[in-house]
Parts: sequence; structure tokens; C-alpha cells
Amino acid sequence: MAFGVCILVVARETDYLLVDISNSYTKFAFASANRVSAPVRIATGKLSSSVVAGFLGKRKVRKVVASSVVPAKNSAISKAARKVEVLWLNWKLKLGIGIDYPQPQSIGADRLANAAAVTELYGFPAIVVDFGTAVTFDIVSDRRAYIGGVIAPGLEAMTNFLYQRTALLPEISLREPRRAIGKSTIQAMLSGAVFGYRGLVREILARIKTEQFPRKRVRIVATGGYAQLIAARLPEINAVCPHLTLEGLRMVANLN
Repeated sequence: MAFGVCILVVARETDYLLVDISNSYTKFAFASANRVSAPVRIATGKLSSSVVAGFLGKRKVRKVVASSVVPAKNSAISKAARKVEVLWLNWKLKLGIGIDYPQPQSIGADRLANAAAVTELYGFPAIVVDFGTAVTFDIVSDRRAYIGGVIAPGLEAMTNFLYQRTALLPEISLREPRRAIGKSTIQAMLSGAVFGYRGLVREILARIKTEQFPRKRVRIVATGGYAQLIAARLPEINAVCPHLTLEGLRMVANLN
């Protein structure tokens, strides 16, 4: 399967300010109905109404479109928007996909955005692997419906846990290991993190495909901070779209 990369281009018109609030980072991007501009990322802990107001002061927008998995930070958007309409992504909106899930209100807004985007950009059935604070796997069925997923610890969370909970293991900067057998503590940690994490992703994907798509072609798209590092050497993954969630916000805004 061909390995593709989704590239964002600067929008000429500004219909929306897109805001994706995740546990570690918040992304801002201006967008027209058709294109998303290069995003700006800040630590979610630093998100405030003044930060949001700063973005809104740069361009006039018709609507703020937001997804959030950190409810305590939602007021920063609402306070800064004032008279600008805010569209919060949730399961009740038109998403371009159905939802076949017992408690749809419990699905993270970012996961719904990913499912909407992958369906529109790549087709269905599909699996999105989002490498964030947690790594999530979200599945769109051959009936164009979100049917559930998998949540596992994120790569950075795992390596930081080792550093914080052991006396001798250092903090590491994640990169591609040269070999499986490390000749130093850092090399050994890199090998365990990167190769081990690829094994986790490969096993979960294999089980999803066996359970849900045993004889069907399924599109598998990676997104999130460590998508390039982990997915680049996983032949199971067809494409990397670093800002798939923002694309989903744009598409849902168009539908609503």
C-alpha cells in the first residue's frame, strides 16, 4: 500500500478559527471552508481567554469551531469569543457519519473529528490511530458509522513514567533507534520505546482487522505528535495526516 502524507496549506479566506483542546497541547488554526492554515500549538495549561482573544484579534472569523477533552478550559473559548458564534463539536451535530455506540455522549470530541475527517478524505471502512497523550484507535465501519475504538497509554507518557518512577533511568528525547540491542541506557530505552510501541500498534491493528474487517480493505491513517516517528515504518498504515483533527473540525463546521 502506498504511504501518503496529508499536507495543510494556508487558507486565503478566514471562515473559522479552529481550536483543538487536548490534554497536553491546544492547537489553533484559521480555516476557510476548503482549507486549513498551518496550526499554532501551545501547552493546554497555558490556555486562557486572553490567548484566545489574541488569535481572534488577528483575523475576523465567522465562527469558532472547537473540540475539547479538557472541560475546565472550555470557558477560555466562551469568554474570548463574545459575539462570535462558537460551535462545540459533539455527537449531536451533523458529522457526515453515523454513530453505532451505546453512549455517544462519552465519545471524545477529537475522536469524532478524526472519524469524520478520515471518512471524507480517505473513505471507509477506516481506522484512525491518533498518537497523543494517549494513543487512540477509532473505527468507522463499512456502513459509514463510528463503532468504537481502543485507548492505550501514549508513547511520551510511557517514557516519562520510566523517568519519573526509577532512580537511574534518564529522561530521553524520542527518535529512531539504530538497533534493537542498546549499548547504553538511553539506546536501550529508545529501543524499548519505539520498537515496543510499534509492536503495540501492530498488534491492536491486527486484532481490529481480524474482528471487524477479516476480508475487507480498510484504510488506516495515523495522526498526532508521534505519528511520523512510529507510523513511518509500519506498512499497515496507509497515510499520515498530522492535523487530521483540525480537518475534521473544518468539515463538521461546513456541515453545520
